[in-house]
Amino acid sequence: MTISRFETVVIAGATGNIGYPITEAFLNDGSYKIKILRKKPENKNERSELLASKGVEIVYVDYNQKDDLVKALKGTDVIVSAVSAFSSKKTSGDFYNIQLPLLEAAKEVGVKRFIPSEFGGEYSPGHSHTFVDSKLQIREELEKSGMEYTYISTGAFQEFIEWLGFDVKNKIATFYVDGNSKVHSTSLADVGKYTVESLRLPEARNATVRVAGSIETFNEILQMFEKATDSKWKVIEDREVRHRFRNQIEPIPSFMDDVKAFACENGTLSKLDNDKFSFTPRPLAEYFNAVDKKYEIKIWG
Repeated sequence: MTISRFETVVIAGATGNIGYPITEAFLNDGSYKIKILRKKPENKNERSELLASKGVEIVYVDYNQKDDLVKALKGTDVIVSAVSAFSSKKTSGDFYNIQLPLLEAAKEVGVKRFIPSEFGGEYSPGHSHTFVDSKLQIREELEKSGMEYTYISTGAFQEFIEWLGFDVKNKIATFYVDGNSKVHSTSLADVGKYTVESLRLPEARNATVRVAGSIETFNEILQMFEKATDSKWKVIEDREVRHRFRNQIEPIPSFMDDVKAFACENGTLSKLDNDKFSFTPRPLAEYFNAVDKKYEIKIWG
């Protein structure tokens, strides 16, 4: 793998569920100066303090003030955006407006590469969802900006696999698709490793990188949950969620149920680029083995 030509990496959303393991991966790699952006007003949390203790520079910014962002981004080679569009009702699901100020400031200061907040399933224009339409919008702006870009598709996050319809508390699995349908998944730690190594991968320049730890059917994932919880689960098949949501037919699903159904329908990546990277990712079965003795439900967010 080639040596990266980048030196300074800025990570937005670095204390979140996706951003934190990405930041840790950059720290473990040790090849870059790492800065993270946090929203003003200044406040500390456990993760930011831990990152600071490891040498990460924390910069507080007002994302609504372009001058503030421009000042913070001067000297930056790469921006990794791991911002969440679900941090508030105001920006719920809107990956375009939450990232646009960052993109505009990055362009002004001459950032070399921008990695937008993707790290999920694969989608394309004409086969999309309102949830990801805003991601396609930011892609369009990014590709017009003149900056290099990399889109990283990893499938579902293993640590939050229950979000795809597996109710651990009540031992109920809701299948939005046929149980034999497959889904790719990747651990958050491996998402971080892929992000780091993408900067040294010539093929990742102005391209989509598709990587995953493993692929299982929903029936196979259910079996893993049943083994981990030592119980037989109830299965509910509901393949009409998206139809009912689009046409507002009772019982009307929630927006997030519609997103889950969309994610399940598009759970497989068209191809994998795993062979271009230096490590073997963790399969989903290993994640379940780690929690097999006592599975504890996690809250997706």
